[in-house]
Amino acid sequence: MARAELTTVETVHDERSWLFTVADDYGNEEEVILLPCEESVEAWVNTCPHEFQRFDRGMGAAMRDGQVICPKHGSMFDTCSGDCDNGEAAGTTLVDVGLAVDDGTVYLDDEDYVFRHEGGIDDTDDGPSSTSHLSF
Repeated sequence: MARAELTTVETVHDERSWLFTVADDYGNEEEVILLPCEESVEAWVNTCPHEFQRFDRGMGAAMRDGQVICPKHGSMFDTCSGDCDNGEAAGTTLVDVGLAVDDGTVYLDDEDYVFRHEGGIDDTDDGPSSTSHLSF
């Protein structure tokens, strides 16, 4: 699958997280978050492996001291390694997604996924779903 341009390292560091949606070979969609890691970024499936809670629900992921925080139990995962050593998720690791970074631009570079769109699974720019022809 072709590399897809996502955003910039600078944007991820400024916003603290960046959410996008991918699909696998069967069309199943998955949310992925980009998180700052030292001078670069890492990509993780947007789900706590303990109880499958989304880290970023469309408003950014909660972060503290280089760790992303599970909104349900407060377990914290290292943004660089994906490892958790505390709380109810201790001993688990986030599922990684392949990236490439060229000259500050971040690309999805994972043969298992194709880029769908920025934002969460339910975030699309398809316009209003109403079929009403009323105008005000």
